[in-house]
Amino acid sequence: MAKKQTYGNDSIKSLKGADRVRLRPAVIFGSDGLDGCEHAIFEILSNSIDEARQGYGKEITVTRYADHSVEVEDHGRGIPVDYNKREERYNWELVFCEMYAGGKYNNNDGGNYDYALGLNGLGLCATQYASEYMDADIRYDGFRYTLHFEHGENVGGLNKEPYGKKATGSRIRWKPDIKVFTDIDVPADYYTDIIKRQAIVNAGVKFILKNEVSPRKFETTEFCYENGILDHVRELVGEDALTSVQFWQSEKRVRDREDLPLYNVKINAAVAFSNRVHLTEYYHNSSWLEYGGAPDKAVQNAFVYQIDAYLKQNGKYNKSESKIKFQDVEDCLVIVMSSFSTMTSYENQTKKAINNKGIQ
Repeated sequence: MAKKQTYGNDSIKSLKGADRVRLRPAVIFGSDGLDGCEHAIFEILSNSIDEARQGYGKEITVTRYADHSVEVEDHGRGIPVDYNKREERYNWELVFCEMYAGGKYNNNDGGNYDYALGLNGLGLCATQYASEYMDADIRYDGFRYTLHFEHGENVGGLNKEPYGKKATGSRIRWKPDIKVFTDIDVPADYYTDIIKRQAIVNAGVKFILKNEVSPRKFETTEFCYENGILDHVRELVGEDALTSVQFWQSEKRVRDREDLPLYNVKINAAVAFSNRVHLTEYYHNSSWLEYGGAPDKAVQNAFVYQIDAYLKQNGKYNKSESKIKFQDVEDCLVIVMSSFSTMTSYENQTKKAINNKGIQ
């Protein structure tokens, strides 16, 4: 029997470079399986969405290739990848190869992004590290920049050439690495679902999904909701809803605790009652809050409080009836809420719930 290695000071090691993601992908993506691979795709898509929401480009194209690679192209400002004098490094090294590097850390102080999906400076770098390969084609500031990565390592450095056209933007193509994820066969339904959701909460932005069904043959689907969540709820309830669709907006400065800084919050909600469909759906900075969190708690409290008050005031309760519960309301409620904030407390990196007291 082999003798066990002694556990001592030399047993402690730190992961460096791509190994920080490749050996423990679930820490970043929530899973090393298909869910994690899907979240990696959303990380790149979210960067393009942030650009479009800031008013830079109103069209995003996502291409699903038959070999499991994926491409996201936007018409935003492009990623700054040239030399950064303050950091004394090239920006491409920072955004593609450095964890916790990015341009979205000061959005509560009037930075480049008011309401950003990508806040942690992890997504682009982590996805690059978790890829079999990644190619970046960037048009920015009168130049075209291209980069190529394999298994988390840059190959060939930064290529820069003059670009005579006015168009700007980024095109990122990569293939998730089967050595990192246990499954990279992301189904077409995932793309359809996530892109439709993003069209719903990003009013007026056109999303184009291209799905390769045979070599060089693509099925193309377009998603665009000019009035965002309002059009979505109208689509859901149809013509036979119990009420018309209400659209509420609110914007204010809040804080999560008395000693914490103020931050901006903007909330949009589309609401109707229907005896045919029911739905409660929450988004924050356009990320679908699958598990809700603060907005869900707020909706439950608000609707129960208001309807209970109305029933009491108008003598609608029978003597044998107990106070109304949210389950009673939820059976006929259709609400889609889209909130935005300049500071966000996500429950984890995969952004499926938020716990901001100020938003609640």
